[in-house]
Amino acid sequence: MTIPKRLTIATRGSKLALWQAEHIKSCLRDRYPGLEVELLLVKTMGDKILDVPLAKVGGKGLFVKEIEEAILDGRADLAVHSMKDVPAELPHGLVLGVIPQRESMADALLSVQYDDLDSLPQGARVGTSSLRRRCQLLALRPDLEILNLRGNLDTRVGKLLAGDYDAIIVAQAGMNRLGLSVPKSTPLGPPLFLPAVGQGALGLEYAQDRADLVEMLGFLNHPETHCCVRAERAFLHTLEGGCQVPIAGFAQLSASNRMTLRGLVADVDGKELIIEEDTAKPRDAEELGRRVAQAILDRGGREILAEVYGA
Repeated sequence: MTIPKRLTIATRGSKLALWQAEHIKSCLRDRYPGLEVELLLVKTMGDKILDVPLAKVGGKGLFVKEIEEAILDGRADLAVHSMKDVPAELPHGLVLGVIPQRESMADALLSVQYDDLDSLPQGARVGTSSLRRRCQLLALRPDLEILNLRGNLDTRVGKLLAGDYDAIIVAQAGMNRLGLSVPKSTPLGPPLFLPAVGQGALGLEYAQDRADLVEMLGFLNHPETHCCVRAERAFLHTLEGGCQVPIAGFAQLSASNRMTLRGLVADVDGKELIIEEDTAKPRDAEELGRRVAQAILDRGGREILAEVYGA
């Protein structure tokens, strides 16, 4: 294997994105002493538009498009993404060849004074810009006031601590990676609360003709995580969904080597939730994703998504 002497990793400039890129950089330098790795900071559309809810910005790839362009035009060799930000369909010529071991896939309800979801008072102000989180919250607590919350993770936590919200919902993985904490935190996870497709997982994207990177980066891949994320992304792709729509999905492998995928499509007010679950062998991960998605579409998911996209 021919090892490049220098690699450039494209990444967003948020603290969390930089942590992720630096983590991969550190792994690479530990594996290949003498390798030079530099970071290319790229500002994406999602980083530029901060005063509008993501669902209203429109389009897919709000946090990855400009980064992928840096790979395609040769400014970067690879990119490190949060998998929940990556659209189901990649640009021609690029692959997500490596998925490292997943961190926590759960969401977390953060608050200064309230222990959990049941403890929130009637009409409590909860911050999130995610339609997925909004619909599941309202299904459990229709009395809550869901308020838009944008910004990097540390910015969102700062707004909670400043008293702008009674609670906010964020990804637990981000809190763990940045070592952030608040007075009260409780996990929201399956089966009650489903995460975004790919949540908690990182993805390394590069040009499919880079055989050197295929070999060089292979040690970072976690087969179990990669398999589960493939099922989730096939589910998302069949629904033609992006990361700003009320779609959730989570796959996991059992001790008996069976994969279970639980998926959800809901209306934005949480009044109608369509949930399907199915199992398969790991080798049939993508077929499992397509099957669960089709079952949801057949039960009314198609009409719900058409209404969301129309709005």
